Amino acid sequence: MEGHMQIDWDVPIVVDDGLTLRADVFRPSTTDADARHPVLLSYGPYGKGLSFQEGYASSWEIMVREHPDVAAGSTNAYQNWEVVDPEKWVPHGYACVRVDSRGAGRSPGYLDPFSARETRDLYACIEWAGTQPWSTGKVGLAGISYYAINQWHVASLQPPHLACMVVWEGAADSYRDMSYHGGIYCTFFENWYDIQVTSVQYGRGAHGPVNPNTGQPVCGDETLSEDERARNRADFGAQLRAHPLADDFHRERSADWARITVPFLSAGNWGGQGLHLRGNVEGFIRAASTQKWLEVHGLEHWTEFYTDYGVNLQREFFDHFLKGVDNGWDRRPPVLLQVRTVDGFVERAESGWPLPRTAWTDLHLDVEDLALRTERPPRPASKSYDMLGPGLTLTTPPLSEPMEITGPLAARLFLASSTTDADAFLTVRAFAPDGSEMLFRGAIDPRAPLAQGWLRASHRQLDETLATPERPYHTHRDVQPLRPGRVYQLDVEIWPTSIVLPRGYRIALTVAGTDFDHGQQGARLGHFANEFRGCGPFIHQDPRDRPADVFGGTATLHTGGPYESRLLLPVIPDGDT
Repeated sequence: MEGHMQIDWDVPIVVDDGLTLRADVFRPSTTDADARHPVLLSYGPYGKGLSFQEGYASSWEIMVREHPDVAAGSTNAYQNWEVVDPEKWVPHGYACVRVDSRGAGRSPGYLDPFSARETRDLYACIEWAGTQPWSTGKVGLAGISYYAINQWHVASLQPPHLACMVVWEGAADSYRDMSYHGGIYCTFFENWYDIQVTSVQYGRGAHGPVNPNTGQPVCGDETLSEDERARNRADFGAQLRAHPLADDFHRERSADWARITVPFLSAGNWGGQGLHLRGNVEGFIRAASTQKWLEVHGLEHWTEFYTDYGVNLQREFFDHFLKGVDNGWDRRPPVLLQVRTVDGFVERAESGWPLPRTAWTDLHLDVEDLALRTERPPRPASKSYDMLGPGLTLTTPPLSEPMEITGPLAARLFLASSTTDADAFLTVRAFAPDGSEMLFRGAIDPRAPLAQGWLRASHRQLDETLATPERPYHTHRDVQPLRPGRVYQLDVEIWPTSIVLPRGYRIALTVAGTDFDHGQQGARLGHFANEFRGCGPFIHQDPRDRPADVFGGTATLHTGGPYESRLLLPVIPDGDT
């Protein structure tokens, strides 16, 4: 017993192949043997016994320093990376269940992230939690990132006891959201696996961290050799690199929208360029659920999940769907946005996404003057750039009146390459009247541009059944090499953004052949591999995917006349901000 909370450590959950997973259960302490509680459950690889404060010290320090409400009202003794704090839920009548995923923490087995085997395990955990004597039979899923991604996966299997879920900053498409942006390999997940997951693999035992509450090894009581642990885990980076197209490997690790029917709240982050934001928006648009809500906020990747704002939002949702409280949640508008301004956020409800009143606005590219224009340039022009250099930046005149841009963006480029392929890295930027660039706090990178998009030219084929003008959707099923010197039309998806720019500011588009670099001092955060220079950890620099003889040539951008290169903006009239 821990005051008003009963904690059961390392509870066994036996799944269909006979493996025993281990879970910690936090629930209200009561003498009533018939007491039942709705369940908030999470299943993932970060080690349920590793404290947030020890495992992710710099992230925790930043969060509690800048947002003291995160730590208020809790001893914080049971804080764990990217899952709910039981001390803020158990007193409200919830049971919280944390499960170490197969092969991680104190659960043995073969470690294989996002696999179908993991999804079946999560299904089994939901059904276990829904049939315990202390459970009402209603299970909700809650958590950030990994603990959100696998919610999309398991919802596709429709477990009977899954009542609802809060998908907080969770990608949904293994290929497009996570591993291959526009067909270009992103090294993030390879580094993530080595740093954040194998470090808490089951079998590290005495060589791993210790749970400060129990004194038990976070990574199981067995201490296995490195060779034994290596045989007990997938080589995740090699797996990803072995699947450069959107094949069955990626489909197995992606959402099946037609089968997701459970009520959900999808919470995204404007700064989530490169990982989660796209999945949160796609889920809201495409999932078959009839009861679904989209919320988009700012700040760091994990912060708003733990603030009073985030906890209260989640509690209102879960109270309605897990407890049956008539609190008006079902009458809420389907979209809640924290609209970004140059110095903060303004909360606003909306009736749909993209916003129904969007005034879709084309800015035409003109390389002759490196300009973005409202009128299409009549005269054709072209300009070349080194694909490994800073590229070309095209800019609007100063805005004559304030402008709100909120929603998905897209670009159409007419591009030629000196080689058989080219990678297009597109960055939407904002500049103040004095010429300084406005960089915003991203989910991970503290200095990020407004929006980013990517496309490998040989992956230019659109899926005509899913593509829309504001969201080009590519098949990524085959490769169509370029003929050097020939001009090709590329329709590029740019991930959503939100900003209200004052009069006198300028919008810019950078077209380059490599990752954006803001040119300022970089930043580092403890558990990430690279210095952040505008893209956070979501970079594309693997020479096996981008050999210099192909992606280090010269690209030529064509505009004007027959070449209708343009940037499509979601301009919001009368934004009430």
